[in-house]
Amino acid sequence: MSTAQKKTGKAQGRSAIDDVVAREYTIHLHKRVHGVSFKKRAPRAIKEIKAFATKAMGTVDVRLDPQLNKKVWEAGIKGVPFRLRVRISRKRNDEEGAQEKLYSYVQAVNVKNPKGLQTQVVEDA
Repeated sequence: MSTAQKKTGKAQGRSAIDDVVAREYTIHLHKRVHGVSFKKRAPRAIKEIKAFATKAMGTVDVRLDPQLNKKVWEAGIKGVPFRLRVRISRKRNDEEGAQEKLYSYVQAVNVKNPKGLQTQVVEDA
């Protein structure tokens, strides 16, 4: 329990609705699909990307760009790239009757070598 929680008696919640942000991450897929059988590597990589986005952005609703899917699958089901540079954008959900107020949209970013690149906040256009 933090000192702010002790003083007020309740958790200090932050409003996620204002947190419309885009960040670039490098996902180390090699360690996430290590030990997975060949015919399940690309599908597992897609699941791991969704799990990463959920954890990083705090949204349950994660949508993947079709180009990202192509990037993961371009070397076949067992040739998943070791590292992948992605831009994850947290956006407002304007659909009628949406259960979640926010969703995350994950896109692939073209870089020559994603190794060693740090997380960056990006201005989303």
